[in-house]
Amino acid sequence: MNLVVYFGGTGYDGVAGTDRRMADGLAALTPVLYVDPPRSVLTPLIHPHLAASLRGPALREVRAGLWWLTPRVLPGAQRPGMRPVTDALIRRAARRAAAGLGMRVPAVVVAGPGDLLGAVPGARAVYYATDDLVAGAALLGQSARHLRAAQARQLARADAVAVVSPVLRERFAGAVVIPNGCTPVDADAAPWPGDVPGSFAGPVAGFVGHINARIDLTLLETVAGSGRPLLLVGPHDPSYAPARFAALVARANVCWTGRKPAEELASYLRVIDVGLTPYATSDFNRASFPIKTLDYLAAGRGVVSTDLPATAWLGTDLVRTAARDDFAAAVEKELAVPRTPELQARRRAFAERHTWSRRARDLAALLGLENQ
Repeated sequence: MNLVVYFGGTGYDGVAGTDRRMADGLAALTPVLYVDPPRSVLTPLIHPHLAASLRGPALREVRAGLWWLTPRVLPGAQRPGMRPVTDALIRRAARRAAAGLGMRVPAVVVAGPGDLLGAVPGARAVYYATDDLVAGAALLGQSARHLRAAQARQLARADAVAVVSPVLRERFAGAVVIPNGCTPVDADAAPWPGDVPGSFAGPVAGFVGHINARIDLTLLETVAGSGRPLLLVGPHDPSYAPARFAALVARANVCWTGRKPAEELASYLRVIDVGLTPYATSDFNRASFPIKTLDYLAAGRGVVSTDLPATAWLGTDLVRTAARDDFAAAVEKELAVPRTPELQARRRAFAERHTWSRRARDLAALLGLENQ
């Protein structure tokens, strides 16, 4: 049996972003080994929520056909002199895990900057650019020079390149656009979340995702300032505007739940009438493809987004775009739109054209696994 090795740019147990969702989609087509970025004994000191992944075995079976590997490496893994050692340890761990599973590896996906495309000799190697890493170097806390060199190395070694957005396609000649997708959910049938007050009545604006420097906090503040109920679901980067964020979530009309498992998000989408994609203006964000926009539509909810190339690429009037100065007013207009069964059905039907299962089939074709 064949096994795809997917080297994620983020951990499988982190915020459920492109890599995890794509790996889950691929696993419905062919067995997948998902390989986390490297972790050492010092990782929990910087990222406490990752401590649990280091307490168990390095290789876990998530479910039938999907395995999750957390490579253990030496401290200082991303220091310039240690990167080659780190990459070598990850490649070796992946090969050993695949061999232990007794499967052939015909294809490898690399979604991060590590030197991992040659991890399995003879396998078809696909570089999947899920973000403009060079443009986001400061946000990621890495060297732009290192990321630029790593990117050039990936392009030189890859058998094929996939990118997540039309902006990235302009930067990578010959790349195939495989955007982010969504998972259809019946939010209306989900139970009411226990940490959201029952008095949190609609219409409600909501944000689902990681609240960090790529989010324009001013836009969330202006929405909250209108007096409308605002639900925030997801972790907050403690280094990002801590005083302003504390003041925002202290408002009586704002409810912040913190990080939630992906399988519980349907309950929080039930509460929301209009989902927000309040991305800040930056080259990093322009090259992105926000997952949340399609997730809101898949739940039958309205959407208000800042003007992003990815939103224009979707080509639908179901997403209301707004400039920074007009964002709160656009949210008010969208909240005033009645959530009729017909409108919800239209939103869900549009989202069905952009599911992760469809995206996974596109990536499988690029990997040469059309017949899986």
